Amino acid sequence: MYLKGDDQSPRQYPKVPLERRAYAFLLDFVTVWLTSSFFSGMSQVFVFLIAWFALRVVLVEKNQGQSLGRWAFDMRIIDLRYNFTPGLAALSKREAILGLCALLAMIGLNINLKNPLSLLILITPLLIDCGMALGDEQSFLAFHDRMAQTVIIQSRRGFSLDLRLKKLWYVAKRKLQRRK
Repeated sequence: MYLKGDDQSPRQYPKVPLERRAYAFLLDFVTVWLTSSFFSGMSQVFVFLIAWFALRVVLVEKNQGQSLGRWAFDMRIIDLRYNFTPGLAALSKREAILGLCALLAMIGLNINLKNPLSLLILITPLLIDCGMALGDEQSFLAFHDRMAQTVIIQSRRGFSLDLRLKKLWYVAKRKLQRRK
């Protein structure tokens, strides 16, 4: 599956559930989308691409493999060849693929329901790219992960947003049950 250095022994990494990866991506996507939503037309596209590159490449390279979304959900990205945070070239390759799909999805969502066929067509590349992870039950690698030879792993460093929200949900649920 994964090779460590030059030896041919497989290396296993702690898997990240797909829903946590989706939440992290969604947090990054919404952050960049909201940032770019203050602009219109081609300037919105330009700001989206710059913000995406800053958040998903520059920040990740400087922040031990974590973007805002990955930090919030305790994940990090590593390079399969070196078992370390990928360099700018690998991150740029990975995020160029994913960023283009995210940009098309943003354009489709901006069109909204005025033209549902265009919305569906523009979101399809993102669904196909990330949908490849659904078919890979062993390692959950999406297309952009395969092309850049990267993997998302669990990390102890982060905010654990999903666990904190679950805890708040159960506390609120218990309080509501006590009132009845």
